[in-house]
Amino acid sequence: MIFRSETQGKRKSWLLISVLVNLGFLGFFKYYNFFAHSAADFLLLFGLKANPYSLSIILPVGISFYTFHGLSYVFDIYNRKIEPTTNWVDYSVFVSFFPLLVAGPIERATHLLPQIEKPRHFDKAKAIDGLRQILWGLFKKIVIADTCAGFVDQLWGNYTHYSGSTLLLGAIMFSFQVYGDFSGYSDIALGLARLLGVELLRNFSYPFFSRNVAEFWRRWHISLSSWFRDYLYIPLGGSKGSKWKRARNVFIIFIVSGFWHGASWTRVTWGFMHAVFIMPSVLLNTNRQYLDIAAKGKLLPSLREFFSIIFTFLLTTLALTVFRAPSLPDAFHYIGIIFSRSFFTIPQPLFKTEFLLLTVFMAIEWLGREEPYAIAKLGQNWRTTGRWSFYYLLLFLMYLYSGKPQQFIYFQF
Repeated sequence: MIFRSETQGKRKSWLLISVLVNLGFLGFFKYYNFFAHSAADFLLLFGLKANPYSLSIILPVGISFYTFHGLSYVFDIYNRKIEPTTNWVDYSVFVSFFPLLVAGPIERATHLLPQIEKPRHFDKAKAIDGLRQILWGLFKKIVIADTCAGFVDQLWGNYTHYSGSTLLLGAIMFSFQVYGDFSGYSDIALGLARLLGVELLRNFSYPFFSRNVAEFWRRWHISLSSWFRDYLYIPLGGSKGSKWKRARNVFIIFIVSGFWHGASWTRVTWGFMHAVFIMPSVLLNTNRQYLDIAAKGKLLPSLREFFSIIFTFLLTTLALTVFRAPSLPDAFHYIGIIFSRSFFTIPQPLFKTEFLLLTVFMAIEWLGREEPYAIAKLGQNWRTTGRWSFYYLLLFLMYLYSGKPQQFIYFQF
């Protein structure tokens, strides 16, 4: 109906109906209880007691992803980038393509739908590459993320009994947990799709090597960042207009992004913190300063790049600490301990081999940072025995660490 409507008013009306229906389902399942209890807490500030009705419903798996997935189709039709498909099966496959359904990437109709509509043929080279990326994604998830998870859960279970230096170490481990968990899943999704002859959008591009927060968001959850840029930030005016309007637009997209990740004030605060961190780059017009990977074509970064990478990593780690906290008071208490005098004590030895494991992992990521994923070209010039020995080593490590509890912590499904 959007496509067929002749007047702009009718097109906008059908677009509004579609957006309200899609976001209505998302709001009902994911955010009703949050708004109901938040409203009750607000009324208590004025001495008014309310007993909100809570919904005991199961949240559909991946609802945030396929809602945004479907909305991109509607927006692209409204913007006349594509025509609506007449094949219901093709549309259904586009919305529910299983590799990306649970945790992305958030695909665009202009990118994925044409691949579904045309015939696909098995490509051995792409299949091998897909299997290699699946292997690296599984390693990130099973070995890196779940190993860090045990350490992080131990700290958060009784964080008031640890020193500031130990809690900082826990915050850093949580950053690795989130990255290993989410980018690992994205690697698995991209690899699975490539086995089926489909290329998905890249979702991560070595964000821990970013030199400022603006670059970080060009490399972290790329499909979501670009979705908000194209469908929210630019329609709001983007970078046009006064600095105040640019700042307003940035705060809107980051707060909405935080809210998208979960119905809690810790997620909203996480988004607000990133808006604050990125604001200097926006106001000084340096947000497009770093478009290439750090130390491109070199083995080591310059001192300036190195300290910029460390500083950016610590800023994003600070925000992720709030993201992980069960409540805002816990987040502020945890961070307060980090910045207390106990920060200068020696961290408690809560892990032995994990530090070496993370060091080797980051070394592999650094060496492969110019490729789509870290081991895309690693070992290609080795003898066949050496290359396969490396792959089997990854499999062996996954076997050793596979007994740990599996958990996906990044999204509240």
